[in-house]
Amino acid sequence: MNTAPVLVIGSGLAGLMTALTLSPQPVLLVTAGTVGLSGSSTLAQGGIAASVGADDSAALHLSDTIAAGDGLCDRGVAAEIIAAGADVVAALEAHGVRFDRKAGGSFSLGLEAAHSRHRIVHVDGDATGAGIMRALTAKVLATPSITVMENTRALRLIRQDGRVTGACLENVGPVAARAVVLATGGIGGLYNATTTPLGNLGQGAALAGRAGAVLADMEFVQFHPTALAVSAPRLPLISEAVRGEGAILVNDRGEHFMADIPGRELAPRDVVARAIGSEIAQGRKVYLDARTALGARFATRFPGIDALCKQHGVDPSRDMIPVRPATHYHMGGVKTDADGRTSLPGLWAVGEAACTGLHGANRLASNSLLEAAAMGLRAARAIGCAEAVAVRHPVPVSLPQSADAEPVRHIVSRHLGLLRDEEGLRSAITTLLPLAETDDAAAVALVAAVAAFDRCESRGSHARTDYPTKSTDSARSFFTFSAAFALACEIAAPHPVTRTA
Repeated sequence: MNTAPVLVIGSGLAGLMTALTLSPQPVLLVTAGTVGLSGSSTLAQGGIAASVGADDSAALHLSDTIAAGDGLCDRGVAAEIIAAGADVVAALEAHGVRFDRKAGGSFSLGLEAAHSRHRIVHVDGDATGAGIMRALTAKVLATPSITVMENTRALRLIRQDGRVTGACLENVGPVAARAVVLATGGIGGLYNATTTPLGNLGQGAALAGRAGAVLADMEFVQFHPTALAVSAPRLPLISEAVRGEGAILVNDRGEHFMADIPGRELAPRDVVARAIGSEIAQGRKVYLDARTALGARFATRFPGIDALCKQHGVDPSRDMIPVRPATHYHMGGVKTDADGRTSLPGLWAVGEAACTGLHGANRLASNSLLEAAAMGLRAARAIGCAEAVAVRHPVPVSLPQSADAEPVRHIVSRHLGLLRDEEGLRSAITTLLPLAETDDAAAVALVAAVAAFDRCESRGSHARTDYPTKSTDSARSFFTFSAAFALACEIAAPHPVTRTA
């Protein structure tokens, strides 16, 4: 029997931080790709939001986070994660990350949307994720207590007597563990237009959901306003920091359509994304114009983005950058507490796979890397203090069938996009329901669609054209697979249920 004291599934920032913090306790780190090269973390451009500036405070950062979250943040959890900002930066530096600093030695801090202060620490201008992952990957591979297993998928969690006791791994079989940590990323790959790896299909939510764990806020999907509008399987991201440096959004008529919107280009992401989406829906193209604000300085401040644009024939110093919204981040996921504990003993979740309540209905820019690192630290410390449990031989589990994600992608992109309505959501649920029993991607999409159907209001990233206003008594949403599937059956029935605000 294969055993591992702690099994970490996923090798992004959250997974690596968890494994490193657990050292010298033995850890088996399993990743579906290659450590340091796969997943969303390495693609992150902007940086980490941390209140380390002289004019900043955790209270100000918390206030900005709560405002962006549009009434659904868990204030207590948010306060704890945000207060850890300086500790996260220090921990990453101890692992070899080199954040950009000014000549005098202080951090070079960027400004991003809906932040009241410059508080974004970054690496190599706009290559923060790559810089962090390069340092952490080297540290993980040099740590004797961490065993890395690449190109290996986790197929199912193993549950005995109400507790998660391991996982069944592709080409390996069952692995028993006293603690399993899900760090598998988000659901961006369920959409046609995404800035994330196409393989991000909500594997963590599927693993946890099939085992009976509670999922939270699954309807809230963030669309980044400014993906590069090119023909590509995964759309390159144009960081919010470019707008923080003064770039403006214009349409193909030359109109500055954000001029009358509070916050303008630095309004919360959901606001900017819908404004751009509205222009595109009316047949107009949208551009990010950095020529006046940055001009020739663009390549120095944003070398990575400059190179990406030039690969597609756009020179940001001279040309306007064509942009469009694209799926970028999932605020929902496996419900956890402030230490990453899920509703199932023995199972933990960190990073985008988890839903701590930090982000509410809409994530504040650059809070994702902060949360990933902070929760990696917190979960590892909590696991280290947890009571040891005897590892038993795992029981057999039914394994998922391989399925083509393209049909699910088509449904999700059409009905769970920037704008939703009852008719479209009912159609999505009816189509996904027969697929969900055996298709993990369809099951995750179904839960998101049911949660969106059940939320009869518009809030944060969730916009219903048939319910355009916010409810006065809104609350976070929580579903198990069984509860979501049961509600889906009611919605898809010949005489279906109808929700009202």
